[in-house]
Amino acid sequence: VRGRGGNMKYRALRLDVGNVAWGSENCTKKVRILDVVYNASSNELVRTKTLCKNAIIQIDGQPFKQWYLRRFGVDLGRKGKGKQQKEKKEEGEEKKEKKEEEPEKRSKHVVAKQAARAAKQKLDSTLEDQFQSGRLLACI
Repeated sequence: VRGRGGNMKYRALRLDVGNVAWGSENCTKKVRILDVVYNASSNELVRTKTLCKNAIIQIDGQPFKQWYLRRFGVDLGRKGKGKQQKEKKEEGEEKKEKKEEEPEKRSKHVVAKQAARAAKQKLDSTLEDQFQSGRLLACI
């Protein structure tokens, strides 16, 4: 691990998970760290996948996707319902589709709360693209 002042600590941990905060949504989740994508100070730190302050990392988006679905009732991983249904019907899996897509039972109160939250919520298009790929960019 690179410390302050360019000093190196060789007894570093090999981190594969960490707590990441989504600041605008006030949500923190434990996620898998997949890759180091960018570091302003040196490309060698990207090549060796060294985690240091202000490095841009790629994380698994599944915990945030599940939280968003539970909070707002919106599934971020789906591109469009119409496209997926047409593809499945062409394959002839209509009966299996109905069993797999049974929504979980929610009370009217929860549905109303989620609808009110979703009406006020606007997600950036770049974040939507990242959620569809399943990988998010985060800064340490």
